[in-house]
Amino acid sequence: MASVKQLISTKVMNEGLKYMEKNPMENMPKLLDWGEKLITRENHKGFLRKFREVVDDPSCNWYQLIERYFDELSPAARQKFMINYMVNSGIVGIPIQDKMKKKYNCNVPWAILIDPTSACNLKCTGCWAAEYDKTDSLSYDLLDRVIREGKELGIYMYIFSGGEPLVRKNDLIKLAEEHSDCSFLSFTNATLVDEGFAKKLGELGNFGLAISVEGFEEATDMRRGEGTYKKVMEAMDLLKKEGVIFGFSTCYHRYNTDSVATEEYLDFLIDKGCMFGWYFTYMPIGKDAVTDLIATPEQRKYMYHQIRDLRLKKPIFILDFWNDGEYVDGCIAGGRRYLHINASGDVEPCAFVHYSNVNIKDVSLIEALQSPLFMQYKQNQPFNHNHLRPCPVLDNPEKIKDMVEKSGAHSTQPIDREDVEDLTAKTIEPAKNWAPVADELWKETLERKEKKLAEATDK
Repeated sequence: MASVKQLISTKVMNEGLKYMEKNPMENMPKLLDWGEKLITRENHKGFLRKFREVVDDPSCNWYQLIERYFDELSPAARQKFMINYMVNSGIVGIPIQDKMKKKYNCNVPWAILIDPTSACNLKCTGCWAAEYDKTDSLSYDLLDRVIREGKELGIYMYIFSGGEPLVRKNDLIKLAEEHSDCSFLSFTNATLVDEGFAKKLGELGNFGLAISVEGFEEATDMRRGEGTYKKVMEAMDLLKKEGVIFGFSTCYHRYNTDSVATEEYLDFLIDKGCMFGWYFTYMPIGKDAVTDLIATPEQRKYMYHQIRDLRLKKPIFILDFWNDGEYVDGCIAGGRRYLHINASGDVEPCAFVHYSNVNIKDVSLIEALQSPLFMQYKQNQPFNHNHLRPCPVLDNPEKIKDMVEKSGAHSTQPIDREDVEDLTAKTIEPAKNWAPVADELWKETLERKEKKLAEATDK
């Protein structure tokens, strides 16, 4: 449901983009002037001020990323990123979400992660979906209903996972066409990307991909099967040619951490066309999970420093979903920033938390957000005063155990119904080992922030 503000914002940004196409970097300050008129939230004004600093410094890696945006993306991708992601998901959507949180007294997320299918053409070691029934899928009508209900709550960002979502790529394209005001992103192994699909994504503009890679060829094929890496590289070439917005998704674990956050690795993926990169740490989900893959405290510390260092150098937007907890005040699951709906319809607080009280086939989206387990999340977040220990499973296992028991949530894994005590038994020791390292990092972080604040005050 488009508001007057949304219509005005879209018109202003569309006019700005037309003006920008002539000489994007020289005309960027003018676009920021127009954008400033649309912004009402103080934190968004802060982002805009930082953006102005970037635009004034051609040597900055973020300036170079903006140049890549105009040089490499299709006109549709550029337009939809500005309108759907920046305006609808941010400027317009977030205030609506805040209003709905107060109205319904529950969390309302910025994004919904949903599995169109649990089917997959690969069998990857450590996949979060490995314990789901491979025949589950959500109908097109149900997917469409979730998006329509989400937009009423101010949610304009939808992420597909699975299984392999591109098994349903025709339905996903149809959804992106039907909801042209939303941004869509699909996690994918990319082996089903072909010329026709890449061309269609370039034309649509509002549908991007997060491609799973685990490093270079040997590491990727170790987890995903022989020959996967070559298919992924071919897919990236097709997507870059069509100007599709895409990035990489990498799970770092005990045996690949040293290679997946190097300058060499990142430079290679930037050259292939990746605009962003998402790092996840390995989670031991399922009774047969390989606990030996859990990253060591030293490796998590390495990633903390390495990602921050690379952000200052490389023209790509990268996130580390555990170590970046300090920027979002801890865990973002349970509807606080996102939720997960699996392919059988179970509404889960997180892709790594396979417990639920409700199924989206039986309840509305807002009713799911008000369910017992989600309310437990709302009451208990953040799960630790140290936001470098954000997760209730990997970092604070006593928290997930307590919430599941109090809410009466059931396991959503039909193949392997993992009791919460069995899950937490695998993470108690890793959490204990990470705690002193994370606490020292957090202390350094707070001291650095205090110093920065004091310097700003002196000025």
